[in-house]
Amino acid sequence: MKTVFTTGEAAKICKVSQQTIIRCFDNGQLKGFRVPGSRFRRIPRDLLFSFMKENGIPTDALESGKRRVLIVDDDEDLVDLLSDVFLRDSRFEVRTANNGFEAGMAVKDFRPDLVVLDVMLPDINGKEVCQRVRADTNLHDVKIICISGMVEAEKVADLKAAGANDFMQKPFEVERLLDRCCEMLEIERPSSSIR
Repeated sequence: MKTVFTTGEAAKICKVSQQTIIRCFDNGQLKGFRVPGSRFRRIPRDLLFSFMKENGIPTDALESGKRRVLIVDDDEDLVDLLSDVFLRDSRFEVRTANNGFEAGMAVKDFRPDLVVLDVMLPDINGKEVCQRVRADTNLHDVKIICISGMVEAEKVADLKAAGANDFMQKPFEVERLLDRCCEMLEIERPSSSIR
């Protein structure tokens, strides 16, 4: 699922002309950013969603506007805890999986923006899951943050080489994980009232 749109893509989603989107961008109604060193405008998903809401444009084309998070771990207590933390922030939609097979099915079906992936799964290791996700060109934009109790720098480097975007060592503070996920998805961190 795309997280940043061109003015042409935004125009199609909003069912207006590209010139209308450019005009709204240039006059500040539609927030976004310019690509450094060029004149190209880019609109992040959450800002486009807000613009559509404010102007009464149906948001169906952007789906729910929520970021999709897939949590993969065989520790059901940890899965429940992480699910709860993400669901308390209304910007997230969450699915869970307890093994690599379920994770593989969920990635293709749910098309998450982000996968929180335990490295040591009962049926397959996290490195292999990363490689499979990265091998699918339709999943190119999926962010992967691996979690594990292992500490060897070499294994962390292997995970990143296999396609993981980030790594956190267990145990960790769930709020810190949420902060890291927001950074990776380029959305604002939750306010303390959400926590």
